[in-house]
Amino acid sequence: MMKILTGLISSLTLLSLNVLGLSHVQAQSQGFSFQNVPVSFSGTGCPPGKIEGVLNEDTLSITFSALEAKASRPNVVSKSCNFRIGLNVPSGFNVQPISVKYSGFTHVPTGGSADLNVRILFQGREVPTTDNPNRTFRAGFSDVYDKFVPITLNSINACRNPVSSVFGINSTLTANARNIPTGQETVVRIDPIETTIGDVLFQIKFEVNPC
Repeated sequence: MMKILTGLISSLTLLSLNVLGLSHVQAQSQGFSFQNVPVSFSGTGCPPGKIEGVLNEDTLSITFSALEAKASRPNVVSKSCNFRIGLNVPSGFNVQPISVKYSGFTHVPTGGSADLNVRILFQGREVPTTDNPNRTFRAGFSDVYDKFVPITLNSINACRNPVSSVFGINSTLTANARNIPTGQETVVRIDPIETTIGDVLFQIKFEVNPC
C-alpha cells in the first residue's frame, strides 16, 4: 500500500495559487518511506514559511505553522488559507480520502465570539461529511479543541485508466471583538499537531484498494 500511495501525489500548478516547487526527498524511519510532496496554498492568513505534504503509508500530513485570527475591541478579523493537492491515481486502483484531522486553541472574552470554517473539496466541489467540520465558539470559551471529520466521498475509480484529480482544504478563521473588554483579545487558531515528522496542520487519511 505504501508504494501505491507514494505514486498518488504529484505536483500541481494552479494559476490562482502560489506554487512551491519542492524536490522529492526520501528518508527511512521505522521501516517506512517518507516522501515530501508539493502542496499549493493561497489566502490572506497563510503564514510565511515552507509548506510540505509528507506521505506516510495511508496518511498525508500537511506541515505548516499555525493559522490564526485575533482581534481587539472593536474589531472583527477574518483570516483564510486554502490548500490544494494533486492526486494522480495509477490504473488498477480505487483510492478514497476517508477523513481529515486538525486541532487548535480558542480564547473568547465576554462579549465576543469566534468562528472556525473548514471546507473540504474534491474536484472543486465541497465534499459531504458525517461530522460538521465547522465550529462557533461563544463568549467564555478558552480551551483547546480537536476535530476529526469523516468524509463521505466516492472513491477515485482508476480501475481501467489513470485518473488525475484535485483535493483541497479551505480554512477561514474569524475573531469577533466588537464588544469585549478593552485590553483583551479574541483569538482562534488551527495549531500544528506535534508528530515524528514535525508540526502538522492537517492530516488526510486515504483508503487504497486494488481492483
